[in-house]
Amino acid sequence: MTVAKVIPGAESFFYPGNSIGILICHGFNGTPQSVGYLGKSLAAKGYTVYSPRLQGHGTHELEMETIHYQEWIKDIETAYKKLKQTCTHVFAMGQSMGGALVLDLATKVACDGIMTINAALQVPEYETYRNQTAPRFITEGAPDIKDKDTTEITYDRVPITAINQLLTIMEHTNEQLEDISCPALIFHSPEDHVVPSQCSDRIYNSVSSHSKELISLTNSFHVASLDYDKELIVERAYHFIKKHSKDITIAS
Repeated sequence: MTVAKVIPGAESFFYPGNSIGILICHGFNGTPQSVGYLGKSLAAKGYTVYSPRLQGHGTHELEMETIHYQEWIKDIETAYKKLKQTCTHVFAMGQSMGGALVLDLATKVACDGIMTINAALQVPEYETYRNQTAPRFITEGAPDIKDKDTTEITYDRVPITAINQLLTIMEHTNEQLEDISCPALIFHSPEDHVVPSQCSDRIYNSVSSHSKELISLTNSFHVASLDYDKELIVERAYHFIKKHSKDITIAS
């Protein structure tokens, strides 16, 4: 199959900065556009910021149909390695499925800290499609964003094969939470219509991190990085990174 073109605005982004790197991962059926505000805001504070576009996302749903969840895991591991080429320390942030991928990453590499935003360990609406092969495509509703003046680049439909890859990565991550020991900042929206808020509670209660905090985003729905609390996320993320890098000698 011919490789599909990337939707304008859905591209990966990289902002060079100092020796502290921040990896930001978007969610299922999202693109780096959904975390673009966070990326620009943190880059403006001097950090090196990278948000990769996960394979099968931001192009065409037919391309998404061919992707295996291990490729998404590899995308994040590759992004981490890219940041480590120029950064002495790396923090990782992920939204929804991106949060699950960041949690998985933290079991394998020495992240200086992780930040999750409505991390997905369960999506009840998708459970009915577990191990199913039909229908081939599932129609997606509007992204779960409280701010109606905001738009997110997504597909109008997603392959049932991709939904099952998402279900697998969530299950895979859920089983590894106790292996995570780095500092963790966990954001969650009490009113999330996609991922149950209890997922973030489980992460908070299960990770072995000595330093961990649970932050409520009371004015946002699921895609909080594009919602009313996005500035709060930046502010708390900045203080978290600053706290856990206070003994680091920063090189520009």
